[in-house]
Amino acid sequence: QVQLVESGGGLVQPGGSLRLSCTASGSIFYFMGWYRQAPGKQRELVAIITNGGITNYADSVKSRFTISRDNTKNTVYLRMNSLKPDDTAVYYCHAANLAKTINYWGQGTQVTVSS
Repeated sequence: QVQLVESGGGLVQPGGSLRLSCTASGSIFYFMGWYRQAPGKQRELVAIITNGGITNYADSVKSRFTISRDNTKNTVYLRMNSLKPDDTAVYYCHAANLAKTINYWGQGTQVTVSS
């Protein structure tokens, strides 16, 4: 049974930093990444990384967020710098196979950016 276990969310002031972690159990996935959903908005891609290290970011987080992956631990990280109030959302870990026909989601972790 596949499980994605997330950690690292919380409350931070504007301009601050957080690091999210997500460990997958049960399988190794081609894609691992992060999505987020703010109140009243649709879930959106934040960043994604392949098991070979190829990354893709939403334009809104480029140069501020960095996604990385430790394949030996089956863990993906999201380092978030220069956080803004608009980054406030529930962040979900996502894992998928190459064809994206098999998808798993974490339970979500709240990130709140506020003074």
